[in-house]
Amino acid sequence: MKFELLKKLSEIPGISGFEEPVADFIEEEIKGKVDNYWRDSVGNLIALKKGKGENTKKLMLLAHMDEVGLMISKINKDGTLGITRVGGVDPRVLIGKKVLVGKDLLEGVIGFKAIHLQSDDSLFKAPDYKNLSIYAGFNSKEEASGKVKVGDPVYFNTQYEEVGHYALGKAFDDRSGCVVLLEVLKALEDISLEHDVYFSWVVQEEVGLRGSGVAASQVVPDAAIVFENTTAGDNPEIPESRWATRLGEGPALTFAHGGLVLNRRIFDVIKATAERHDIPYQYKARLAGGTDAARLARVLSGIPSGVISTPSRYIHSPVSMIDTRDFSAVIELAKILVIEGKVLPE
Repeated sequence: MKFELLKKLSEIPGISGFEEPVADFIEEEIKGKVDNYWRDSVGNLIALKKGKGENTKKLMLLAHMDEVGLMISKINKDGTLGITRVGGVDPRVLIGKKVLVGKDLLEGVIGFKAIHLQSDDSLFKAPDYKNLSIYAGFNSKEEASGKVKVGDPVYFNTQYEEVGHYALGKAFDDRSGCVVLLEVLKALEDISLEHDVYFSWVVQEEVGLRGSGVAASQVVPDAAIVFENTTAGDNPEIPESRWATRLGEGPALTFAHGGLVLNRRIFDVIKATAERHDIPYQYKARLAGGTDAARLARVLSGIPSGVISTPSRYIHSPVSMIDTRDFSAVIELAKILVIEGKVLPE
């Protein structure tokens, strides 16, 4: 397995609001490698690698720990479990999928009316969440209530695998970004920088960019880079004019997205750095969606930031797909940007 760290992190259950297992894993990885680290009141994990310069500037790196998923909304009389979404999950990708329920990670499957019991009209409509339910082996409400309660998290039950230069698994959004931060930290073990670097693994991005502003208020950085996982869209059934990015064409650089036009100076530095080091890159061609950079622009006095993403097909679904060459290039670009520090203001 070439990307063992991505495998381990992507398989950990951690939807928005339930990121603790992800933070626990990352905390073990960073112990002894940073000058300080802490968790704040909302669950962000923040680590500091101090620079040696006087009046050091602060560079903040961010990746969100949470993944999209589901939550138990009702326990039905027959023991099945009603669900609602946590983050942007299309109900059409859920039918027949295996899931893990609650703190005990009980195995279940998402059920829907069999195709031969549906009308022709319903076959062409997305199922409503109220018509989806999880069967987890219970035969009555009383039996289910002894093991599960309303508000319990539901995670996709997906194992990571690599096929050629592709990786398939859940939660690449944004465990791939979490790995990027860990790889940058590893690269800094024997390097002394002039500037401080803050590594921020943040919570609840998928439900409204909740953790990043809280983290930034503690760090007060001079600049930030957000490492994300973004939609590819290069599916045969989608018109090429609607493709956001393409697998295999390198890191995706974001010039604008929902709620924000990215800082032009930082964007230009990222682009020039990639070109100078012969790292392939592409632009994210569609503005749909958003990242923690939009939250950073609204806190304190406004924090200038850039966004670099690994393109992913089938994002926000039980199985996503990335090109590991893109992912490796994101890591390489991240290391250079942090070491050179040119994204920081002079």
